[in-house]
Amino acid sequence: MFADRIRILRSERNLTQAEVAREVELSPRGYQDLELGRKPKYDTLLRLADFFDVSVDWLMGRTQRREVWK
Repeated sequence: MFADRIRILRSERNLTQAEVAREVELSPRGYQDLELGRKPKYDTLLRLADFFDVSVDWLMGRTQRREVWK
């Protein structure tokens, strides 16, 4: 679920894996591993949620609501 969702978000913004990796402070291989199914570390999860402006719960498949509650 997580891998699919970050792939969707990246595609919606027409970004490469390397571009997202750079923005969230990962190596290109580290980001690629996430899209291939590796589970993210907590700090990486937060950086991805912030970068894509979605909720952590949505990224992890716990809700269908993308919006961040602020």
